[in-house]
Amino acid sequence: MRRWLGLPVAAVMLTACVTINVYFPAAEAREAAEEFVEKVIGDDAAMPEPAPDAQGGQSAALPGASMPVSVASMLARVDRVDWWALAGVGSAQAQGQPDITIKTPAIQAIQARMASRFDSQLRAGFDAGALGFAADGTIVVRDASKLPLKDRVAINQAVADDNRDRKAVYREVAVANGHPEWESQIRDVFARQWIASARKGWWYQSGGSWRQK
Repeated sequence: MRRWLGLPVAAVMLTACVTINVYFPAAEAREAAEEFVEKVIGDDAAMPEPAPDAQGGQSAALPGASMPVSVASMLARVDRVDWWALAGVGSAQAQGQPDITIKTPAIQAIQARMASRFDSQLRAGFDAGALGFAADGTIVVRDASKLPLKDRVAINQAVADDNRDRKAVYREVAVANGHPEWESQIRDVFARQWIASARKGWWYQSGGSWRQK
């Protein structure tokens, strides 16, 4: 009898443990950072083309696979089944697996400002080699001599304004997702993404030194 009474208690304890298991969703943060950064920098980089869908109800073979797409899709869906949810634990576990959203009015307003500023002022500085992405997620004037004398004051002001927006957006993303304590982790993810998205010929900071893409 005691053994049976202990089962509900164990179930409650398991659910409680899963509920408080909140972790930083690094993969989701990387996806959000990539989306944000690419919209600011622009989409001039070549993007991989999606594989064409099968037409006319015919199954198409996946590259390097021997099974048709329809069968592979069915198996993929089975792999994605949340067996914990079927056992009644899914709702609690979902609280420990948060997504990262960048679709708030405050974040999108910052993104729009940064995109406009990048196209109108900063892009030319990166193309000339005057500006670079710092390791802390900011922009640095690394070689002012590569800027026309008449543009230096304006570019310096644009860099200062952009860095202010960058710090604001890292904070906003953390707050918008209910975890202000994630700000430093969000900043680190975005810092790596700015560098990853840098176009050929642009400069970035790595290990305390400047490197060119």
